[in-house]
Amino acid sequence: MLGSAFFNREIIRMMTRQDNFIYLTIALIMLLLSTALAQQFFPSSVQRLVQSATIVTLLVAVWGVDSKHFILRKALAFPIAIIIFAIFSALLDRTGFDQLFLLLLLVFFISSSLQTAKQVLFTGHINSNKILGAICLYLLMGLIWAVVYTLLQITLLNSFSNIANNQQWFTLFPEFIYFSFVTLTTLGFGDISPLSPIARVLVYLEAIAAQFYLAILVASLVGSRMATKKDVQT
Repeated sequence: MLGSAFFNREIIRMMTRQDNFIYLTIALIMLLLSTALAQQFFPSSVQRLVQSATIVTLLVAVWGVDSKHFILRKALAFPIAIIIFAIFSALLDRTGFDQLFLLLLLVFFISSSLQTAKQVLFTGHINSNKILGAICLYLLMGLIWAVVYTLLQITLLNSFSNIANNQQWFTLFPEFIYFSFVTLTTLGFGDISPLSPIARVLVYLEAIAAQFYLAILVASLVGSRMATKKDVQT
């Protein structure tokens, strides 16, 4: 009876590990959709609701990862800190609090990306969960650069063209999400462009990072596929 209970627990744990990236995928899509909907249908004063969507995204993303990994045991402190700073930022509306909020958000996105990369690239066989993980990593890259651009615009005004010179991160963030993914995919529409030297460096570094990621991802998938074939033949 104890053996049966242990076996069932192991099956549940394996299923959770195999499907962990579905939660992160849903959370990231929620974040992207919520920012677009807030920008489309609500005035700028209401767009602070994006903070709540971001917090929900982070919490879902954290709990969607296997508890044995670093991200759940250590990085849970980041969403808690983000919630605290979001509350103070909403009450006090000070730039410094917004910057701290964005810095915590940046650290958490980077931590999530590193943990996702460890589970996706050059590890084991290819399955649907790893494909979702690769998509999540790509989305996280775009969000990381969007946070960086928002921080830059808040700190150094006039860093980008066609961007309002205000210091409300929740109105700037949706604009830079759009710009970041346009840059990440090397579309380059030109409606928003970098003006300051630092902004230009960050933009072409993102484009370079995106190309390297795609090359590494293809190499990882090919390598995993070849390893699978070799295991079948032996």
